[in-house]
Amino acid sequence: MSVSPDEASIATLIRTYFDSMFESSKDKVDASFHPNAVIAGIFQGKFVEMSRDEFGQFVARNQPSAKESGDTARLDIISIDIAGNTAVALVRDDYLGSTFLDTLSLIKLHDQWSIYNKLFHVEGAA
Repeated sequence: MSVSPDEASIATLIRTYFDSMFESSKDKVDASFHPNAVIAGIFQGKFVEMSRDEFGQFVARNQPSAKESGDTARLDIISIDIAGNTAVALVRDDYLGSTFLDTLSLIKLHDQWSIYNKLFHVEGAA
């Protein structure tokens, strides 16, 4: 089964998004999210909502990074559905000792995909 150029670009973008957390890299958060992106979900029983900048700062504060700590990387791209210049991806990843199921809404502007919204659900301990 062949992958379209847009699917390949989105998969690469999702990898950059995951690497941002795995490497505690605000630069990779900035590279994968639209400047107006919103990150939201329920974490430890509380509603959490962050801007791209707030999320990038949160990711950067987690030191040493999971990669530096020798943690095992887990990223599963469950689905990517594309409709023109928009897409939705469902992704499962481990971060900070928890397994997350992320719903990512993406937009393609100037031939480049970015994550516009991230809704996360904590499935349980990683």
